[in-house]
Amino acid sequence: MALSNGLRLVRTSFSHEKSISWFPGHMMAGLREMRDQMRTVDLVVETRDARIPLSSINKQFEQIIKGKRRVVVYNKADLAPSAIQAAVRQEMDKRGQHVLFTDTSINQSVRQILTVARDMAKSDPIRYPQLVIMVIGMPNVGKSSLINALRRTGLNRGKAANTGAKPGVTRSLSSKIRVLESPPVYLVDTPGVMIPFIPDPIAAIKVALTGGIKDNIADENVLADYLLFRLNRFA
Repeated sequence: MALSNGLRLVRTSFSHEKSISWFPGHMMAGLREMRDQMRTVDLVVETRDARIPLSSINKQFEQIIKGKRRVVVYNKADLAPSAIQAAVRQEMDKRGQHVLFTDTSINQSVRQILTVARDMAKSDPIRYPQLVIMVIGMPNVGKSSLINALRRTGLNRGKAANTGAKPGVTRSLSSKIRVLESPPVYLVDTPGVMIPFIPDPIAAIKVALTGGIKDNIADENVLADYLLFRLNRFA
């Protein structure tokens, strides 16, 4: 359906029935590694994309995290409207999830995570002689960039995790990366893990448009058409 907007016709809805499936072998292996190492982890930082706050949730992580303490980090907040933050916080509060918004280019923004880790470690030094954080999330939500920013902020040191503008740069769990001296805090980077099948085709398009799915997997014509639809709606 389209409505006249001056001299233009603007669609009021977008219909697409075919979803996208992309779940290469290294992701399954990564899930197994995450599950195996979770017993050594004290805190989970689940990283999501602030531009697509609901579409970047991977429900597979729930079974892996189980009883671990978790902080949900909506990364790339500088690329999303700040007006959505209150609504996202409210929705995640209903789900019992502690939410932070981060911009990895700003130390103060990233320091929020270090504060949570520091407070947790100091609350029980005997239990946490060193605090281990596992950083998880879907592909291209900025996990490795976040780890490098935490290391820069906490230790004033250079990058330790490889980054890239395409999904699948990190393909296995990393060794422990130190990000804080006192108390000692370490991070473990993990491969981005996609949902094996995204039932909502529009959600799949959003993930693809934000770089979570390789370009040759998605239909670029459909992606461009949806992007044009959104730009026209909010222009």
